[in-house]
Amino acid sequence: MIHVLDRKTSEDEIREMLEELGSYIKLAVDVRLGVLAGGGAMHSDCESALLQQGSLQENIWGADWVPVTGEIRFDSVINIRPRQGNRSMTIQDPQVRTRVESVIRQVFGASK
Repeated sequence: MIHVLDRKTSEDEIREMLEELGSYIKLAVDVRLGVLAGGGAMHSDCESALLQQGSLQENIWGADWVPVTGEIRFDSVINIRPRQGNRSMTIQDPQVRTRVESVIRQVFGASK
């Protein structure tokens, strides 16, 4: 189940987002609005949820969150965007990575 969140998530929401993959949650993060979508089978599922709520594609970046360890992974096919200077699946811009991490840690209440 995909949830779109701009506030601290509940344990029930985390459990529902984990249903798809079990040990981690795929996310799409709107770095401008400070909102994320999580819980789909693919990052593009989460990206679609944000687009439907009015986010702009150029502000959406893909990542994964591993609840057990608090690890954030910054790799996703949706991150490949040569026109924005990101030619890799990994988010290359340190400022974008920092913003993605900040939104994720705010929503999941996870510290470094």
